[in-house]
Amino acid sequence: MATKNTATGAEAIAQPKVLYRKYRPTRLEDVVGQEQITSVLSNSLKQGKIAHAYLFIGPRGTGKTSVARIFAHAVNGFDYQVEDSYLDIIEIDAASNTGVDNIRELREKAIIAPTKGKYKVYIIDEVHMLTKSASNALLKTLEEPPEHVIFIMATTDAYKVPITISSRTQVHTFKLATPEVMQTHLRKIADTENIKISDDALKIVVRRGGGSFRDSLSLLDQIASLSDGKSEITAELLNQALGLPEEQAISGLLEAYATGNSSQIHQLLQDLLNSGLKPETIASELISSIVATPNPAILPLLTHLPDVQPPFPEAKLLLALLGNFDASEAPKRPISAPQTHSAPATTTPVMSAEPPETTPKSIAPSDPDPGVKPLETAPVATESHSAPANTPAETPQTTAKTASVTPQSFDWDGFINSVHQVNDAIYNQLCKVEHEYDGSTLHLYPDKKFTKSILDKPGNRQIMAQYLGGAALLIHEPGERALPEDSQISQISAIMGGVQEVKGDLPF
Repeated sequence: MATKNTATGAEAIAQPKVLYRKYRPTRLEDVVGQEQITSVLSNSLKQGKIAHAYLFIGPRGTGKTSVARIFAHAVNGFDYQVEDSYLDIIEIDAASNTGVDNIRELREKAIIAPTKGKYKVYIIDEVHMLTKSASNALLKTLEEPPEHVIFIMATTDAYKVPITISSRTQVHTFKLATPEVMQTHLRKIADTENIKISDDALKIVVRRGGGSFRDSLSLLDQIASLSDGKSEITAELLNQALGLPEEQAISGLLEAYATGNSSQIHQLLQDLLNSGLKPETIASELISSIVATPNPAILPLLTHLPDVQPPFPEAKLLLALLGNFDASEAPKRPISAPQTHSAPATTTPVMSAEPPETTPKSIAPSDPDPGVKPLETAPVATESHSAPANTPAETPQTTAKTASVTPQSFDWDGFINSVHQVNDAIYNQLCKVEHEYDGSTLHLYPDKKFTKSILDKPGNRQIMAQYLGGAALLIHEPGERALPEDSQISQISAIMGGVQEVKGDLPF
C-alpha cells in the first residue's frame, strides 16, 4: 500500500505544469519586459542598499508577485524555486485578510527575528483591499519597522492605496508588455513546447493577451491542444476555436462606418451575429482595432461601444453603428422617390373639395369684432425650418376641416420604404410610430423618448425630408395623440390654441 501511494505521489509531481507557472522567472535577469525595475533592484542587491518597504504597482500579469518573490529570496541568499517555501518569506493575500486584526497579528509576529535568513520578508498582495483601520495599523509598522523586516506590497489599483502608505515605500511601476516583446517571448516558448502556430495566429494571442504575460501564456496553453505537432495553428482556425470574428469582418465594419454605408454595416453585422458571436465580443474587437489604428472618421464609435453590455446588447451595438449617421454620411447613390406619392411638390396646402364660400373667413385686423376671436391666432403645429418663409405652408389654418385630408392622400408605405433603402435605424423607428398627414405636414407620434431622439436628429430629419415631397415634418413629444380630423374637438382646439383629448370614463 505504501508503494502504491508513493507511485501516485510521483505521478502527481510528474504532471505537466501550466505554461505560465512553468516559465515563471526565478531570477531578476529572467524577467521579460520590466528592465527598468529589475536593473534598479539588482543594483540595490549589489550595493546592499535595501529599503524597508517596496510598493509594486501595475496591471495584472505583469510580474509584480514574481519579482517580489525573487527579490525576497535574493536578499536572504535563498535559492529560489517556484514551489519552495521558507518561514522567513510570508505571503499574505490582502483580499482575504482585510481586517485590522490580521494586521495586528502581522505586527506581533514581525517582531520575532528571522529563523534562517537575514530578513523576514512580508509580501502583501492586493494591498489596496485593506480596510481603513487595517491600513492605519500597517502604517504604524511602516513608520517604525524592525531592522530585520522588509515589506513588499503589490496592487493593481494604486490610486486606492493611501498616500500615507505609498509615501513611505519605494514605488516601482510595472508596465504591460509591448506587442513586439510579447510576440518574441511567445514565439520562443511555442518553439520550445513544439506548438506549431503561424505568426498571424500568434498575433491574435498577443492582442487577446493585452500585454499581460500570464493571460497570454494561459491563452497559448489553451490553444496548444489544437496542434498535434505536425499541422500548424492558423489564424482562421484560432478564430473559430476562440469564437472571434475574422479580422476582415471587423475591418469591413469600420470601413463601412467611415464611408456611411449603412446597408453594408447591417449585412456584416447580421452575418457576425448569425455566426454565433456575442455583441459584446464584436464590440470588444472593434474597440481593440480602433485603439490600435485610430482614425478620426471612426473615433465617435468609442463613445458608444463600451456601453454594449446586457441588457439588449444587440440593440446597443446596432445603435452605436447606425444611430449617429448624418445625411452626409448616407450612401451616395441615387434613390428614386416613391412614384405613388400624391402630395404636391410645392408647399401649397391641399384644400378640401367643399366650395370656398362654406369656409368661414378670417376677420381682418382692420375690422375687429369684439365678440369673435380670430381663427388666425390658433397656433399651427409646424416648425420654422420645415417650409420657406412667406410660403402658403406657413399660412395659418382657417379651420381644422379646411386643412384636413384623408390619410390616403399621403403614401406612407412608399415613404418609409424609400427611407429604408438609406437608413435602417430610421425605418425601424418609423414602423413603431403613429402618423397623420394634414395636407401640408406629416405628424409623427412616437410613444417613447428613445424613438423621438432617433427621429429628431438633424441628420435623420434631412434623410426623411428627401422623400416628403415638399411636405413639412413635425415630431410630437411622447404621449401626444392626434385629434380626430373632423370632430368638434378639432375645431375647438384650433380656436382655443390646442387641447388634449382625454380618453376614459369621466368622474361625473
